[in-house]
Amino acid sequence: MTIHPLRYGPQPEDHPDPIISFVGEQARGSETTPHAHDRAQLFHIQRGSVTVQTQEGSFVVPPERAIWLPPGVVHCSTYHTATDIRFLYIRTEDFGSLPGRTSVVHVTPLLRELISAFMASAPDYAKGSATARLAHVLVDQIAGSRAVPLHLPLPQTERLRAAVAPLAEDPAREVAVEDLAARAHLSLRSFERHFSRETGLTFRAWRRQAKLMKAVEWLSQGTAVGEISDRLGYEGPSAFVATFKKAFGVTPGRYFAG
Repeated sequence: MTIHPLRYGPQPEDHPDPIISFVGEQARGSETTPHAHDRAQLFHIQRGSVTVQTQEGSFVVPPERAIWLPPGVVHCSTYHTATDIRFLYIRTEDFGSLPGRTSVVHVTPLLRELISAFMASAPDYAKGSATARLAHVLVDQIAGSRAVPLHLPLPQTERLRAAVAPLAEDPAREVAVEDLAARAHLSLRSFERHFSRETGLTFRAWRRQAKLMKAVEWLSQGTAVGEISDRLGYEGPSAFVATFKKAFGVTPGRYFAG
């Protein structure tokens, strides 16, 4: 479906349309500084991948997924490969109930076609027009989208966050939990208690999730399963595939086939 020429550049957020949108491209390695929007934001990754960092933690968004950001959420993005994006900015007060927390969602074939149809429409659409009706159907689909487990929660207190930050970046790093507790100036028992309370995960489960997030990031860049298995310290490719399938319900190959 052809993109409308006026959808190739961003509109100001005070534009009268309840939904504004544009097509974006980001180069490999590009980053954005922390910022927030008055509108809710959905960005759909068509090609490439991005990691979005918020106060809640990090979110990995591979192809044919999207990230939902409620209004006012401070975030920054890192693009791991050349990435094609469809950005939607939604004035939430014009619509019904929408998700209140940041999440990565699965883009169904219907949602993908609705986004494409909206991108093909002209801005400055009238209330009650075909585009306005399309916007309501699009928002209904977003509201019902299934969240996918591509979130790595981070502790909220600075000492815990600082202690585990290097491990979030490199989850295969050889470091004992006792050493992390010492970095946070806590006993092991206190560290584990505070960590679980702040992230909702045991440290062991969190580290497993960190490895899976890094695996999704590398898979979206075309890295081979065998290399990922080796870099992340799995016993072998079959062990990695089994862990991935247990977490996501499908093998890595099927996951990226949609």
